[in-house]
Amino acid sequence: MNDSGGNGEKKRSRRPSAERTAQRDPERTRAAILDAATREFAENGMGGARVDAIAERAGTNKRMLYHYFGDKEQLYLRVLEEAYVGIRTAERALHIGDRSPEEGIGELALFTWRYFLQHPEFLSLLGTENLHRARWLRQSVRLKELHSHLIGELSDVLEQGKKQGVFIETADPLHVYLTIASLGYFYLSNQYTLSTIFGRDLIEPTHLNAWERHIVHVTLASIKR
Repeated sequence: MNDSGGNGEKKRSRRPSAERTAQRDPERTRAAILDAATREFAENGMGGARVDAIAERAGTNKRMLYHYFGDKEQLYLRVLEEAYVGIRTAERALHIGDRSPEEGIGELALFTWRYFLQHPEFLSLLGTENLHRARWLRQSVRLKELHSHLIGELSDVLEQGKKQGVFIETADPLHVYLTIASLGYFYLSNQYTLSTIFGRDLIEPTHLNAWERHIVHVTLASIKR
């Protein structure tokens, strides 16, 4: 009977597999939860996303999710931050200031469009956050610092172009970025309705490539002398 009792004690003391894994590799568990949460929030929005579904996708349990990220709202904010960190980090790697002003702006336009194509979850998160009037985004100090770098580098490129007589004096860095982002975002976020209304499959490669060239042309045409 003692042996049987001992075995029972061992069984009761065992922790769930997901929790043991999380303790052995916390960074991997955090990354899995963030990836799962990104997909869940992108597909279902803030209101429709379920913590149970996120935990299941991540191969862990709700206890570990709450342990690492607090609650659903804090996890959503972290997902938003990581989404913006991803695009801002990739933008920095472009080093647009190392190119001629026209090449720098053109490269930023190409990059932004292609990033939107490759990361549809980013556009979905943007849509969700705008529905909530940036309620969570406003809470992040981290994101304000990231955006200031982007505008600063873009300002330098535009100033260089003005000195060279390439760009108009009124070229504004925020307007330039809004032009680039809006041309890409609107096309992709409305691709299904636009394709239906105009009878053209906008997601076909030939149409995507044509729009890519259009974005670069319109952006540069709006600021060139």
